[in-house]
Order: sequence, then C-alpha cells, then structure tokens
Amino acid sequence: MASEAQCLSYAGCNFLRQRLVLATLSGRPLKIRKIRAKEEDPGLRDFEASFIRLIDKVTNGSRIEINQTGTTLYYQPGLLYGGSLEHDCSPSRSIGYYLESLLCLAPFMKHPLKIVLRGVTNDQVDPSVDVLKATALPLLKKFGIDGESLEIKINRRGMPPKGGGEILFACPVRKVLQPVQFTDPGKIKRIRGTAYSVRVSPQMANRMVESARSILNKFLPDIYIYTDHMKGVSSGKSPGFGMCLTAETINGTILSAELASNPQGQGAAVLPEELGQNCAKLLLEEVYRGGCVDSTNQSLALLLMTLGQRDVSKVLLGPLSPYTIEFLRHLRSFFQIMFKIETKIPEEEHMGGEKVLMTCVGIGFSNLSKTIR
Repeated sequence: MASEAQCLSYAGCNFLRQRLVLATLSGRPLKIRKIRAKEEDPGLRDFEASFIRLIDKVTNGSRIEINQTGTTLYYQPGLLYGGSLEHDCSPSRSIGYYLESLLCLAPFMKHPLKIVLRGVTNDQVDPSVDVLKATALPLLKKFGIDGESLEIKINRRGMPPKGGGEILFACPVRKVLQPVQFTDPGKIKRIRGTAYSVRVSPQMANRMVESARSILNKFLPDIYIYTDHMKGVSSGKSPGFGMCLTAETINGTILSAELASNPQGQGAAVLPEELGQNCAKLLLEEVYRGGCVDSTNQSLALLLMTLGQRDVSKVLLGPLSPYTIEFLRHLRSFFQIMFKIETKIPEEEHMGGEKVLMTCVGIGFSNLSKTIR
C-alpha cells in the first residue's frame, strides 16, 4: 500500500470532487483539512457527504475517515469496481454534480457501470443531464470509449427544490484510451435543443422555442428544438421549465448552453420568452469562445488526454475556466504531468475569441482492474 509520505494534503472545501476523483484514479491517499472550519455550520455539506458515499459505492476497499465535526477527511482509494448500482443524490445539487465525476471514473471500472441516480435533473448551478448527454458522450467516443452500452437515459425529470427525477447512466470499460488530435473545430452546421416543462403548461416549452428561434434563425436555417413535456409520475415533485441548446460543427465539435427557471418559491418568476432568448445568447457566447470542447467538459477532455497512451494528444479549447485551471494544478500534483499551453489568436475577427492549444503526452494509464478475456 502507499506509504503516508505519498499522502497528499489539502485545506478547504473547494474542488473536493476533483481531488477525490484524481486520488481514486492515481491510487494516492488524500487528506483534506479545515473544511469550512470557520463557518457557523462547519464540515461537509449533505451533497458532499452523498458524493463521498457514491465514491464508496463504485469502489471496493476504499477507506474513508471523517472526524466528528466533518472538517477533516482522510481518503485511501480502493479499486474501481462498478457493476449495477443505485444512488439517491442530495436534492441541494443536481445529478450533474455527481454524473460529471462518474464520467471520469466509469471507463476504468472492473465491471461495466450501470447506475440509476435519483434527484434533481436540471437546476441553475450544475450542468444538466441533457447537456452532459449531448456533449460528454460524444467526447468519450473520441477517446475510444463507445459501444451500445454507453448511454444516459432520462426516466423522470426533477426540478429543484424537491427533485424526484431519475436517470440511468451506463458506460463500458476500456483497457486503454486512444490519443486524440482535435484541433480544428470547423464551422457550425446545425443547432439542436430540448425545451422541457414539468408540472407547468406545455405551452411554456413552445414559447421558449419560438423566442430562441427568433435569434438563432438569423444565423442558420437548420434548427430543431424538441419540446419535452413530462406529466404524471415522470415529472418529479416540483414545477419548472428550461432549455438546453447544442451547436454541432462539420467536424463533430459540440458546444452547449442551457438555462433553467428559478426554483419554486425562490427569486422572481421568469418568462419563458426571456429564458429562450437568454439561452440562445448564451449559446452564441459559447460559439464565440469556441474551441473543440465546450467550457463544461474542458476538465474531462484534459483528464482523458492525461490518461491516454504514451503518445501526443492535442486539443484546442476556448478560454480556460477557473475550474479547469485548478484541475490542471491537481493533475500535476497527482500524475506529475504538465501540459504545453499555446495561445492562438484568431486570424480574422469573425473567428471568435482567443483559443488555447493544449498538448500533452499521456501517462500510459491502463485499467488494472479490467479482467483480460
């Protein structure tokens, strides 16, 4: 087992998911101190405790120690096991909070992962299940993680504050990942989207579609936005509506944007027309930022590049988000890997904002727990 000398130590509650995911993949023990130590309500929040339980479920032999106040966490990772599981997520964060980390871990399990997650499917904080389905799954395919068993299926939608949604996530396992050269995003050829409404009038979805189209139709004709109105049991426990848009390029890059209405009883009511227009503007903002991976999935792309075979991988990204910048620091701590970062300034004005070309040589990570048949 790893000696105490290799144990990485951090302070504070920020980036808890990143640290636990990278500790699990690298097999290095981890100690996090002073988790909200100076606040009136110190220690781990319920959604973080739920996330730690989820990590415990998908691994075998992990050792997790938390002190009485919940301000110190010691984690010694076990083997990624996988299999068929169920998990009830905390309704204070959406399922996307948990799913983002599962997408990083799932390809390296011993058994293919098939997990049912229950909770909030769409909120204003985390990436929704719709966006991860539209953007993260195609990204995994680029690294050779594909097959019929790779899917995210929304059985029930749940809006905050009560949730009540349910999704199924299934992912096959891979021994090694293939390196990628993904530097030309290409021109946008079509826009797809989903406007969903739960426990409100189905007209809400149509009104959002109309207002989003009024902006996007100026740029290209191939726009198709599905309306998804769930009723009865499949509509969760709280009312709400929202929209998720994706722009797809000729080279297979998918950029996304999304918005959801305010939770019941919180904040002012939002008009569906406003929400549709704002969502369309957010998509145009994302297209302007550009790159081959949208800002939601930057860290997933960088992680898969790191874990690839000992070969050069290149990905062109838009401006790095603060979350991604911290993720690069963590990759250096856990895997001793550094990326070569080059800034690319577009030659013409209409090519969007500054881009960053990320290059690295993979560490040759191979899935040790996968049985050889």
